[in-house]
Amino acid sequence: MTLSRRDFVVGASCGVGIVAFSALPAQASLLDETISKFTGGAEIIPGGIVLDTPEIAENGNTVPIDVSAPGAASIMLLAGGNPVPAVATFNFGPLSGSRSGNTRIRLIKTQEVMAIAKMDDGTFRSAQATVKVTIGGCGG
Repeated sequence: MTLSRRDFVVGASCGVGIVAFSALPAQASLLDETISKFTGGAEIIPGGIVLDTPEIAENGNTVPIDVSAPGAASIMLLAGGNPVPAVATFNFGPLSGSRSGNTRIRLIKTQEVMAIAKMDDGTFRSAQATVKVTIGGCGG
């Protein structure tokens, strides 16, 4: 049996497609694993955090993010659609005047950006926002 160039290209394309789609559940489980590691499996209550993101990011390389949570001990930013979902973690001491942080993050595509705050009383709060990316920041 001889393998033509066309058969090779079709077979290779199918293989790449299978590998790409098999990574999608791994992304979700990586996000869940990262959240579970931060929260220790505790319940997360929506609200109590102000997450300020642009609705549309024309360039995914530099997306400005502002987050604040009065009474937070730490705040973790997550971008579930990125290869590494944990983007940043802000830790606050007892003498911190403001429990807020801002940064610029890279987003590969349109996705949900999530913030989870560990409060001083041990509870966890969350907020999320969708950021539409027109030009991907991770090579897309």
